[in-house]
Amino acid sequence: MNDNFAYRAAEWDSPEKVKMTEVFVTELLQHVELQKNWKALEIGSGTGLVGLQILPGINSVVLEDTSKAMLSVLRRKITGEKSVEILHGEVYDYKIQDIDLVFSCMAFHHIPDIEKTLKHIFEITTAEATIVVGDIRTEDGSFHRFEPIPHKGFDTEQLSIQFQNAGFEIIVVRTYNILTRERVAGKFSNYEQFILVAKKDAIHII
Repeated sequence: MNDNFAYRAAEWDSPEKVKMTEVFVTELLQHVELQKNWKALEIGSGTGLVGLQILPGINSVVLEDTSKAMLSVLRRKITGEKSVEILHGEVYDYKIQDIDLVFSCMAFHHIPDIEKTLKHIFEITTAEATIVVGDIRTEDGSFHRFEPIPHKGFDTEQLSIQFQNAGFEIIVVRTYNILTRERVAGKFSNYEQFILVAKKDAIHII
């Protein structure tokens, strides 16, 4: 498994990224009432900037990431923390149906097969589970400096349909933040961040 973040992990926790994750968590908490008995799973946890903010409101969290280097930084933050499980690999590597909350911030656009991922999320979540995704709306590819990634942001109408087809009810989809970045020298671009909140649809639960 190639570690595309190996050379960036040590300096990942910049003030800019810390602020971005704080804005996401604040928005998440506007729509989700965390429960102290919940077990959560974060897809693409990186160094834990989001997951460790969520942890105080729940019982435990599984922090998944494909980057060994990012997770090495995370491990140094949680020495002795028994309520955090680190999963180095894909979300598909988690097999137990005991997750009450799944969340992901700025990682979904790195997932090649969204439909496969949503199907797996449905399989590992409890009956009333909540799913929260924060990412960017469709852009021209400049956000990642035109590097080849699976998705140049998302059309949220299409993404919502994918969630519904996988057995989830959409609760809210809205733009919650604007990122302004100089991705091309001398040119500043705005990227809309959206939040999508969904719940497991009882109609699809057998």
